[in-house]
Amino acid sequence: MDTPLDTLLKTANTVILGKAHQIRLAVCCLLAKGHLLIEDVPGVGKTVLSHTLANLLGLQYQRIQFTSDLLPADIVGSSIFDGKTNSFRFQPGPVFHQMILADEINRSTPKAQSALLEAMEEHQVTVEGKTRPLPEPFFVIATQNPTTQIGTFPLPESQLDRFLMRIELGYPDSGSERSLLKGEERHALVERLPVCLQPDELQELQDQVKQVFVSEALLDYLQDLIRFSRESGSYQAGLSPRAGLALLNAAKAWALIDRREAVLPEDVQAVLPAVAGHRLHASESGGSGGQGVVFPLLTQVAIP
Repeated sequence: MDTPLDTLLKTANTVILGKAHQIRLAVCCLLAKGHLLIEDVPGVGKTVLSHTLANLLGLQYQRIQFTSDLLPADIVGSSIFDGKTNSFRFQPGPVFHQMILADEINRSTPKAQSALLEAMEEHQVTVEGKTRPLPEPFFVIATQNPTTQIGTFPLPESQLDRFLMRIELGYPDSGSERSLLKGEERHALVERLPVCLQPDELQELQDQVKQVFVSEALLDYLQDLIRFSRESGSYQAGLSPRAGLALLNAAKAWALIDRREAVLPEDVQAVLPAVAGHRLHASESGGSGGQGVVFPLLTQVAIP
């Protein structure tokens, strides 16, 4: 019998065609209480995927279009003068929603990008000396165009590290594209999607992720991966402790989706490219970039 989580995955696959693995990674990221970065060329469904997940999870959703003239106050909000009370009052910005789509985040300046740092890490924003909590659950899904395109500002490592996963959608296969061409417009489908998981049910699943068992041997494997990234010479810098925690939590969430109570090495390998690919940079002798940068980790670190 299908669980609500199974239904959510199946329903999402009726909107985003031929991308079952990427959709599962996105849901895994949310279960692990992480933020998601989707990097790809325009027009492959990045925005549609974020809107689909928001509707299926019943979350308050807000899209923020990042442009070169965007200011931090446009994201977090600012105080405005109220003539009725003859005083200033805080007008919350779009970041005060449960799911934020930071669309084309790398088309804004670093100053605007930095407005999300505190929100993503601590689920709060500090404006004019006062700290304000954000709603729970809180997720940021950001889309990013390839840095080779005109008008982009590369995300700094500190910003990239806030994203638990980075995925790429890519072009659809021939069969999926034919169904897309013959089918209904995607945005119309998204608007009719049923809520498969309420926000409180999502939070319950996030709590279950914490209870997934991790053996000592599995922790040894995780530490071997982290140690290899730091000591092998394949990378300019190794994985940080935050990256290690992200990898562990993502593997737990992947196991939960499979209805298992313990993490297997295969779970770690399934999420490793999405978790580590944007955190590692190959050294001059380390091989290719992108998600292929994790290939040495997958092939040269022994599996327990």
